[in-house]
Amino acid sequence: MKLFFSTLLLASVTFTANAQTSRADSILHRMHKQPDHVLVAAHRAAHADYPENSIASIREAVRLGTDIAELDVQRTKDGVFVLMHDRTITRTTGQPGSVADYTLAQLQKFPLLHNGQPTKERIPTFRNALQTAKGKILVDVDFKVDGIAAAKDACVEIRKAGMSKYVLFFLYDHQEAPELIAFDKGIPVMPRVRDAAATQQTLTYGKFPALHLDETFYNNQLADSVRATGARVWMNTLGEFDKEEKAQPDSGFDHFFRSFPRTGIVQTDLPGELVNYLRKKGLRP
Repeated sequence: MKLFFSTLLLASVTFTANAQTSRADSILHRMHKQPDHVLVAAHRAAHADYPENSIASIREAVRLGTDIAELDVQRTKDGVFVLMHDRTITRTTGQPGSVADYTLAQLQKFPLLHNGQPTKERIPTFRNALQTAKGKILVDVDFKVDGIAAAKDACVEIRKAGMSKYVLFFLYDHQEAPELIAFDKGIPVMPRVRDAAATQQTLTYGKFPALHLDETFYNNQLADSVRATGARVWMNTLGEFDKEEKAQPDSGFDHFFRSFPRTGIVQTDLPGELVNYLRKKGLRP
């Protein structure tokens, strides 16, 4: 009888643990344990029907079944991190100037535009974006503020949100990676590498979850050297491939995977279409 109750208790604990596993944890498991499972990153989150870099677009990325929401981070005049892609806010709000010209309170008076029309969405803070994503999706932090000191401040924000292991901190300069890793080893860093030599140099810095390669120098041998370290190859379908896909379904993605077959994370403006394509090809559940 004692053995029966011990077994029952163990089963209950296991069931509870499994029940508490979040969607984000499941994505992390696939990212680290299933190297042939292709992950989908929604560029500026899923913005076909909602403003880019908005709370609604993050929720839509989750709904579509994507794995990563790519979000652009800048800093306001009063030092708050918010989401915005462009150097100015004109295209996305219709207002002049840059994020750094305004306080958060001033920015949040401006409706975000979608297809040139105002919406109910406002420029979100990075903190609110992380809270929205938490437990549901990973976040690629496309950090657009100059200086490693600002990047460290953003890492503090990520840590406070309890999102350390659920982000990829994208660095445009691969040589900044060692300093950021030393500052917070718990936050995964994804450097952009711009040629084969930079790729090999970056791999000497330590282990990375992914490296952002470029189609101008990609080759299978180089990609295999990245994968051999346990890192994924991140590539984009943005531009040519997405346009081809919109014109003729499957053609753009077929073209992409023929060209870059070792890719482990794909960033796209068509995240829902790519998720469906990969399912159709038997490459994800």
